[in-house]
Amino acid sequence: MTEDRTPGDVVHAAFEALLAHDTDAFTDLFADDAVMEFPFAPADRPQRLEGRDAVVGYMAGYPDLLDVQRIHDVVLHQGVDPTDLVAEFSASGTVVATREPYTARYVAVLTIEQGRIRNYRDYWNPVAFADVPVGVGSRA
Repeated sequence: MTEDRTPGDVVHAAFEALLAHDTDAFTDLFADDAVMEFPFAPADRPQRLEGRDAVVGYMAGYPDLLDVQRIHDVVLHQGVDPTDLVAEFSASGTVVATREPYTARYVAVLTIEQGRIRNYRDYWNPVAFADVPVGVGSRA
């Protein structure tokens, strides 16, 4: 049952879905009214998504853009509020369009309530995806 998942369980399920290239399973982890934010996103890419449907649209075709092959160096920090979690991790794989390898480091601040992601603030480094075409990167 989804509501029984701890915030750490939800993050690990998200990693598993990304590694399986299963965007449906990934977006199913988000609450209907979820907010996804990208504070460091370049001006030509989304800064904020509101609602699960917006997250679904953002993730559409993601496996055709980035082939995530490994998620590593994972450190989870539980917040004072048990619904808050900070996830530090790296993802490695291949940029599909160029077949070039990539490794990107992430820090994500999440609020997870009743087994669903309510807020996901992703502090990714846009320089890591400088070679990804803009149309592609709008979803990366």
